[in-house]
Amino acid sequence: MTSIIPVHRPPVMLWIESVLDLRMLPNPFLSFLSLCSNGDSLIMAFPKPFTLSLVSVAMFLLHAVASGIKIPSTLDGPFEPVTVPFDANLRGNAVDLPESDPRVQRRVKGFEPEQISVSLSSHYDSVWISWITGESQIGYNIKPLDPKTVLSVVRYGNLRYPLIHEATGYSLVYSQLYPFEGLQNYTSGIIHHVRLTGLKPSTLYYYRCGDPSLPAMSKIYSFRTMPVSHPRSYPDKIAVVGDLGLTYNTTTTISHLIRNKPDLVLLVGDVTYANLYLTNGTGSDCYSCSFPQTPIHETYQPRWDYWGRFMQNLISKVPIMVVEGNHEIEAQAGSQTFSAYSSRFAFPSEESGSSSTFYYSFNVGGIHFVMLGAYIAYNRSGDQYKWLERDLAIVDRSITPWLVAAWHPPWYSSYRAHYREVECMRVAMEELLYSYGVDIVFNGHVSDDDHSSPITACLLNINKLQSHFKTHLMENQF
Repeated sequence: MTSIIPVHRPPVMLWIESVLDLRMLPNPFLSFLSLCSNGDSLIMAFPKPFTLSLVSVAMFLLHAVASGIKIPSTLDGPFEPVTVPFDANLRGNAVDLPESDPRVQRRVKGFEPEQISVSLSSHYDSVWISWITGESQIGYNIKPLDPKTVLSVVRYGNLRYPLIHEATGYSLVYSQLYPFEGLQNYTSGIIHHVRLTGLKPSTLYYYRCGDPSLPAMSKIYSFRTMPVSHPRSYPDKIAVVGDLGLTYNTTTTISHLIRNKPDLVLLVGDVTYANLYLTNGTGSDCYSCSFPQTPIHETYQPRWDYWGRFMQNLISKVPIMVVEGNHEIEAQAGSQTFSAYSSRFAFPSEESGSSSTFYYSFNVGGIHFVMLGAYIAYNRSGDQYKWLERDLAIVDRSITPWLVAAWHPPWYSSYRAHYREVECMRVAMEELLYSYGVDIVFNGHVSDDDHSSPITACLLNINKLQSHFKTHLMENQF
């Protein structure tokens, strides 16, 4: 995983964290990165992983800034690769939260909203509000809820009272069907997505969601819009998370994020690991070791509801942007895949010119993010590649100078089990991304934390990228 994101705006010290494969780690394995002011230039911090407390990192950076020390980056290399194995004594077992945990239980009544979340549209002036009403069902003979029975309404404004604006959206229900003896089917509650438009940048908004006619409205929540797109306009903190799951380790990580108040959460795939369960709710700690030989790999969809309830405390206030991982494939009858992923999250697909929930783009201040799908067609004649060409071609680097891409499995990794696992995707898309000067790539999937030197076509390309990067910094100083 390449875990560097340049965020260059005052104050002097900013940080970003990346957390990878939290199911396997007893505590978050954090990599803190920072950009520090050094006269008229910017210096990237920490070229390799550090397992340090935030206090230690902060003290080190403050000392470095005060003393004028230049913190080396990958651009100062190449360096000899260093591998630091995890301490086996610290790993423990990544134990999933049980359905009896109060944090994942349904606490609302009737059609009151739950699993509330905020996600971004393609620009600062619009966001999506999502939630679920009604109870999901699991069993052999189930009937889906009718989405038309409940309205999708958000009331919002700059003041807590009154909420003077109102927006409506759409609703849907999805099912996960297994027409085989002994396997249980699932149908979701009613999922609502409402887009708010005409918002001001870097502004706090209050909102309630639900159906005011029942009445069944949520309590009042708030979110802050992203900064305006500008080369000197950036959020203070972005949290990048991969392979999150719903374990006790997850709770530690999310508590850490809440305490540190990020402006945005980027989740690079593998959301709930519902496919590590049988349809009867029996779990497994591996993907295939204890499953019967059924025609379709089973999942336990209520894990998605548990995840949405647990995450609401964070993502009802902080926007979350998600891209699919392999654990979201979730095949079912009729060759359908990704039903939960595509239904539960709102994506700026239409706003960014994409027709798919698997790839899209959006702006956050002076950063243009491109989210790509590794588990759908990425060949040069396919829709995703053609969309990516169009999207990159219209990026104005004088407005959004930083170009960041994210997808789930990395093209480059030292991890043996996943080495060159998505080589075909790299061969198809790397040249295009490189030709448009993508600055940073975030990935998940691999159960370690890798920071690479600049690389393309499997070769170190430090001279050319160093020149591009330094020019890029000089053009976009404070």
